Amino acid sequence: MEKFALIVAGGSGSRMGSDIPKQFLLLNGKPTLMHTIERFKNYDDSIQICLVLPEAQFSYWENLCTQHHFSIPHKLTAGGNTRFQSVKNGLNKLPNSGIVFIHDGVRPLVSNQTISNCEKTALKSGNALPVTPVIESIREISTTGSKHADRNNFRLVQTPQTFKIDLIKQAFEQEESSFFTDDASVCEAMGVTINLVEGNPENIKITQPSDLKIAEFLLSSLV
Repeated sequence: MEKFALIVAGGSGSRMGSDIPKQFLLLNGKPTLMHTIERFKNYDDSIQICLVLPEAQFSYWENLCTQHHFSIPHKLTAGGNTRFQSVKNGLNKLPNSGIVFIHDGVRPLVSNQTISNCEKTALKSGNALPVTPVIESIREISTTGSKHADRNNFRLVQTPQTFKIDLIKQAFEQEESSFFTDDASVCEAMGVTINLVEGNPENIKITQPSDLKIAEFLLSSLV
């Protein structure tokens, strides 16, 4: 069965306080996005990479690839105005069979074990969602105030959210909704049961300067 990594990288550098989109910021000497792509090729060289970027960033990315001698094969696809539209554009470039790992371009620390957990479960059950436990106390907010919530009933969601391609393509034929905060929520809206698998705590999403510093520290030790 063919395997694809659909890597979505449409972010800006606003929360980073940078004019450079966060996926292009340097992490241990090269753009974060390159580390992300490498995670999948290191896991399985047969995985085909589809990278979704704003079309206006194509030339910038190609120049970075030349500058950093980045030669991992990948196909570029233009993103849309929302993440939903960007993922849909990417899915439209894929065949109708196989499995797809849909991954945030700014999660360069996903482990081989997490990818493997996702692959095995998606092949068996159609989809897989990597999650980690909530380790801090949480409170539920309402119009009347807040109350303690049992953290054992919640999980933090990561990527790659992994699906059989025919299933997720069907899900993305639905009309876009503000309820869709990730790919699993799109699939779940069809009545599909989402299968949770163990993620890795290091698999952080880089959104602010402190995340970049943490990632720099973790990158050297992540296996």
